[in-house]
Amino acid sequence: MALSGPEVEKQASEEPQPGGEQQSWWWLVSFLCFYGFMAQMRPGESFITPYLLGPDKNFTQTQVTNEITPVLSYSYLAVLVPVFLLTDYLCYKPVLLLQGLSYVSVWLLLLFGSTVLHMQFMEFFFGITMAARIAYSSYIFSLVPPARYQRMASYSRASVLLGVFTSSVLGQLLVTMGRVPFSTLNYISLAFLTFSLVLALFLKRPKRSLFFNRGAPVRAGAAPSELDQMNPGQAQAAGAKPGWPPAAWQDSTFVRMLRELGRVVQLPQLRLWSVWWVFSSAGYYLIVSYVPILWNVVNPTTDTTKVYNGGADAASTLLGALTSFTAGFVKIRWALWAGLVIAVMTLLQAGLVFLMYKTDNIWLCYAAFVLFRGSYQFLVPIATFQIAASLSQELRALVFGINTFLATILKTIITLIVSDKRGLGLRVHSQAFLQWVLLMGQLSVGADESRAPGLTDLGACQPPS
Repeated sequence: MALSGPEVEKQASEEPQPGGEQQSWWWLVSFLCFYGFMAQMRPGESFITPYLLGPDKNFTQTQVTNEITPVLSYSYLAVLVPVFLLTDYLCYKPVLLLQGLSYVSVWLLLLFGSTVLHMQFMEFFFGITMAARIAYSSYIFSLVPPARYQRMASYSRASVLLGVFTSSVLGQLLVTMGRVPFSTLNYISLAFLTFSLVLALFLKRPKRSLFFNRGAPVRAGAAPSELDQMNPGQAQAAGAKPGWPPAAWQDSTFVRMLRELGRVVQLPQLRLWSVWWVFSSAGYYLIVSYVPILWNVVNPTTDTTKVYNGGADAASTLLGALTSFTAGFVKIRWALWAGLVIAVMTLLQAGLVFLMYKTDNIWLCYAAFVLFRGSYQFLVPIATFQIAASLSQELRALVFGINTFLATILKTIITLIVSDKRGLGLRVHSQAFLQWVLLMGQLSVGADESRAPGLTDLGACQPPS
């Protein structure tokens, strides 16, 4: 259900009054942002691949490329839906604790594991941490009224990006200037992650969530559920828990959501950005997963002080933050120009991936990755808003969940066919070339969607001026 302009303005104007609640809100914001920052402090993450290929673990490039790394895609696909449902059912905090325990397990296995099987379990736990990211991004909206949503989202995202940037810079400085070995860097990461797990114990557990616990009393200033507004006759009394099973399955929340989803999926702009989301997310995470192996092939040095993976991650994070921020100020008629913008950015990304595939210069390879990541992060907030603009809060979660799930399926299929030793088991350079082919395929599909009837209707999914 689309939110009308007056309703959005009324909701945004419902700003809570200052006082004890204001102080409580700032405490929650500060503590949550500090937790988000500390959870990203993993200075050894940028150097996991050279650590596995180096004398500490002494795995071969084939083992890392075709046996260890593919497990990440499989585990992420396997746990994505269960973690998404548990996040809402358990009201976020237990899943944040699960994420913290999984991170600790990852680094314990990195430090003390010695076989391919140990490293495959490490990737499995890494998949859990990736799936559990939804808990942090959803948790913030359960503690504050809707009038605070935009600011809360910006604060939490800024803390996460700052944490990633600080972690990458710290790791690079320790390796290059401090000549700290990769194993010591991983012990430092384990210490940070243990501290963040302790912090998660003190997070406040919300009493309500988006789907399973909607019957809990609504915080002052919060808007009623959009799905209840679809069928007012079935809405529960304020503060009452919804009955289960419902009087008629046709009136259940899930069925109403699917019915409404069937309506909004007809919007051409929504289809276009969703197609971009699926293909781009799959390609992006494949490249992020395998590019450290490519760097090691291009620059197979045994001198750890000349490995600049942390610097590349820091630069790409900073550029991604800047491009994401800049995207918020881009004012064009997206319903008219979205297809062209996506085509131009996809061509740019394809050129950068092709450069990484062809070059033997590590600095060009680093630069291409930084620009690739920045261009992707530029379109993410635009796609997020374009998809969310015509949807209720519940449908946003469902549509983003479906898009992410489809992207994960696509990424897993590509991994199984291209990377896994049970498939083609290609070397990393060949995989980079196939990523370029995937981007060109995305360009073709996006062009087909942009020619869909009604896409140039300036009223469809257009953001307010």
